[in-house]
Amino acid sequence: MSTFTRLAVVFLTIAGMHCHNAVAQSLTPEQQLLRSIYQELIETNTTNSAGSCTVAAQAMSARLKAGGFADSDMQLIIPPGGPKKGMLVARLKGNGAKKPLLLLAHLDVIEAKREDWTRDPFKLIEEDGYFYARGTFDNKAQGAIYVANMIAFKNSGWKPARDLILAMTCDEETIPSEFDGVDYLLKHHRDLIEAELGLAEGGSLAQTPDGKLISHGLQAGEKIFQSYTLEVRNKGGHSSLPVPDNAIYHLAEGLTRLGKFSFPFRLTPTTRSFFERSADAVGGQIGTDMKAILLPTPDPQALSRLAQVNAFYNSSVRTTCVATMLNAGHATNALPQRAQAVVNCRILPGEKPEDVQQTLVKVLDDAQIELTPMGTAVVAPAPPLNPVLMAAMQSLSQKMWPGVPVIPTMAVGATDARFLNSAGIWTYGVSGLVKEANGSGIHGLNERLSVKSLYEGQRFLDELTRAMAK
Repeated sequence: MSTFTRLAVVFLTIAGMHCHNAVAQSLTPEQQLLRSIYQELIETNTTNSAGSCTVAAQAMSARLKAGGFADSDMQLIIPPGGPKKGMLVARLKGNGAKKPLLLLAHLDVIEAKREDWTRDPFKLIEEDGYFYARGTFDNKAQGAIYVANMIAFKNSGWKPARDLILAMTCDEETIPSEFDGVDYLLKHHRDLIEAELGLAEGGSLAQTPDGKLISHGLQAGEKIFQSYTLEVRNKGGHSSLPVPDNAIYHLAEGLTRLGKFSFPFRLTPTTRSFFERSADAVGGQIGTDMKAILLPTPDPQALSRLAQVNAFYNSSVRTTCVATMLNAGHATNALPQRAQAVVNCRILPGEKPEDVQQTLVKVLDDAQIELTPMGTAVVAPAPPLNPVLMAAMQSLSQKMWPGVPVIPTMAVGATDARFLNSAGIWTYGVSGLVKEANGSGIHGLNERLSVKSLYEGQRFLDELTRAMAK
């Protein structure tokens, strides 16, 4: 039986009615299978509040089994005390010539309120060339691609030079969490994911507002995630007898001072390389400004313009701390006895969380504001650039997107790669997916991914995986 016929049989067996007929007619069997898996994964709610990663992991296990994987090739792991935090680890055995390659994606997604969205965030909607739903980009596209590609690898008869390990985990979006899947696997089942290197979320194709592709990012390292609770306590009283000493006012004034403060500008080797390589690719005033911040004395006006153009540029060159949550008061007719806030910091590599905490205390400048770290930051080293991976990415990128350079990047957010890099499993952010200039709605409203990008990402990750496992 040919590879094409096998894939067609697999699709007809497990795709069911998930694909619309009109769409199925225009897609290859591999793409039809991906779309079906993608829809099932999107429409399985995996939010922390109401969803279940376990249900999603079971569904993906069923997909792999229908695609030819034996039960012995897969492990469904549910951590004690976390019945909805299940994860899946599957392995396609190679010939053992090289150490395994880990393919990592997280099943969980950020919360989404139906009343805030234009469309139902938990139904995959294809409209005007885009897929809309929570998780369309972060991170269910990559997860679905990995599952579809693993089935294709299995049915093609390909024998890779190394085992391919697929890990689909939970609670990447919840920090801190006692059920973070990668952290849990490293502590309790490291043998299941032990690998020479890993490929995960983080890297993407960058796009200008007018749709021009300007770079293909390879994530090599990330900022340090650390949140703090701010709390002011007060004796309170009756609201008819107000006094200046008000817990809400103390907290609000401290947060206002924080909002006006900026941590100092600093380039890391990765971010310097990013701006050096991006300047010519972007061109125009933005490219000129990128070059200006690389000077021995960076141009502050150029830095200000870059920050206004794209918040990513500002976050790449400094530690940031921002208020993300507020809670205060206990009754509408009472003076507040307590006011609380959460401040989330993303700390540049090489800077210490404890030093950032001291800076926050100085900026808040109010002894009544008590500052407490939420959990302990994971301080991970940046992985060294892998020349084989870089060469493979450059070759594939030039074939698929001619003229678009591959540029190493530092993630300004946090990913589960930090746990793997801390454990010595060098992990890189690579997706082959296009992120729009406005961020594609990731963690926000109306998250979306272009239909074209999903299928190009499938092809890219298929060929990249093969290149890294030959």
